[in-house]
Amino acid sequence: MLEGKALIEDTDMPVKMQIQAMSYASQALDLYDVLDCKSIAAHIKKEFDKKYGGGWQCVVGSNFGCFFTHTKGTFIFFTLETLNFLIFKGASSP
Repeated sequence: MLEGKALIEDTDMPVKMQIQAMSYASQALDLYDVLDCKSIAAHIKKEFDKKYGGGWQCVVGSNFGCFFTHTKGTFIFFTLETLNFLIFKGASSP
Protein backbone atom coordinates (compact mmCIF):
# COMPACT_ATOMS: atom_id res chain seq x y z
CA MET A 1 0.00 0.00 0.00
CA LEU A 2 2.78 2.46 0.86
CA GLU A 3 4.57 2.76 -2.47
CA GLY A 4 6.84 5.59 -1.36
CA LYS A 5 8.51 5.19 1.99
CA ALA A 6 7.25 7.50 4.69
CA LEU A 7 9.91 9.22 6.76
CA ILE A 8 8.84 9.94 10.33
CA GLU A 9 10.39 13.20 11.51
CA ASP A 10 8.89 13.21 15.04
CA THR A 11 6.13 11.41 16.92
CA ASP A 12 4.84 10.37 20.32
CA MET A 13 2.08 8.12 18.91
CA PRO A 14 1.94 4.38 19.56
CA VAL A 15 3.37 2.41 16.61
CA LYS A 16 -0.04 1.00 15.60
CA MET A 17 -1.45 4.53 15.31
CA GLN A 18 1.64 5.69 13.36
CA ILE A 19 1.07 2.93 10.81
CA GLN A 20 -2.59 3.92 10.56
CA ALA A 21 -1.62 7.57 9.97
CA MET A 22 0.71 6.65 7.12
CA SER A 23 -1.89 4.31 5.66
CA TYR A 24 -4.55 7.06 5.65
CA ALA A 25 -2.05 9.45 4.05
CA SER A 26 -1.26 6.92 1.31
CA GLN A 27 -5.00 6.34 0.77
CA ALA A 28 -5.60 10.10 0.45
CA LEU A 29 -2.77 10.44 -2.09
CA ASP A 30 -4.45 7.74 -4.18
CA LEU A 31 -7.80 9.58 -4.01
CA TYR A 32 -6.72 13.20 -4.52
CA ASP A 33 -4.27 15.16 -6.62
CA VAL A 34 -1.01 15.81 -4.77
CA LEU A 35 -1.67 19.57 -5.05
CA ASP A 36 -5.08 19.25 -3.31
CA CYS A 37 -3.63 19.42 0.21
CA LYS A 38 -6.93 20.57 1.72
CA SER A 39 -8.81 17.45 0.55
CA ILE A 40 -5.93 15.18 1.57
CA ALA A 41 -5.91 16.69 5.08
CA ALA A 42 -9.72 16.50 5.36
CA HIS A 43 -9.67 12.80 4.39
CA ILE A 44 -7.07 11.96 7.05
CA LYS A 45 -8.85 14.03 9.74
CA LYS A 46 -12.20 12.34 9.02
CA GLU A 47 -10.63 8.87 9.21
CA PHE A 48 -8.89 9.66 12.51
CA ASP A 49 -12.09 11.19 13.96
CA LYS A 50 -13.98 8.01 12.98
CA LYS A 51 -11.41 5.59 14.37
CA TYR A 52 -10.13 7.46 17.45
CA GLY A 53 -12.90 9.96 18.35
CA GLY A 54 -13.25 13.66 17.48
CA GLY A 55 -10.80 16.50 17.92
CA TRP A 56 -8.10 15.52 15.42
CA GLN A 57 -6.25 18.09 13.34
CA CYS A 58 -4.30 17.51 10.14
CA VAL A 59 -2.00 19.83 8.20
CA VAL A 60 -0.63 18.77 4.81
CA GLY A 61 1.75 20.69 2.57
CA SER A 62 5.27 21.10 1.31
CA ASN A 63 6.19 24.23 3.24
CA PHE A 64 4.50 25.26 6.49
CA GLY A 65 5.30 26.15 10.06
CA CYS A 66 3.12 25.89 13.13
CA PHE A 67 2.95 25.92 16.89
CA PHE A 68 0.36 23.83 18.71
CA THR A 69 -0.53 22.00 21.90
CA HIS A 70 -1.52 18.37 21.63
CA THR A 71 -2.77 15.54 23.79
CA LYS A 72 0.13 13.28 24.82
CA GLY A 73 0.48 10.24 22.56
CA THR A 74 -1.39 11.73 19.59
CA PHE A 75 1.24 13.55 17.54
CA ILE A 76 3.04 12.57 14.34
CA PHE A 77 4.96 14.54 11.72
CA PHE A 78 6.13 12.64 8.65
CA THR A 79 7.00 13.03 4.99
CA LEU A 80 5.48 10.91 2.23
CA GLU A 81 6.30 11.53 -1.41
CA THR A 82 6.66 15.32 -1.72
CA LEU A 83 4.37 16.28 1.17
CA ASN A 84 4.70 16.78 4.92
CA PHE A 85 1.93 15.51 7.18
CA LEU A 86 1.21 16.79 10.68
CA ILE A 87 -1.52 14.95 12.59
CA PHE A 88 -2.43 15.55 16.22
CA LYS A 89 -5.32 15.64 18.63
CA GLY A 90 -5.80 19.06 20.20
CA ALA A 91 -5.29 19.40 23.95
CA SER A 92 -8.21 20.39 26.14
CA SER A 93 -8.08 23.82 27.72
CA PRO A 94 -7.62 23.79 31.52
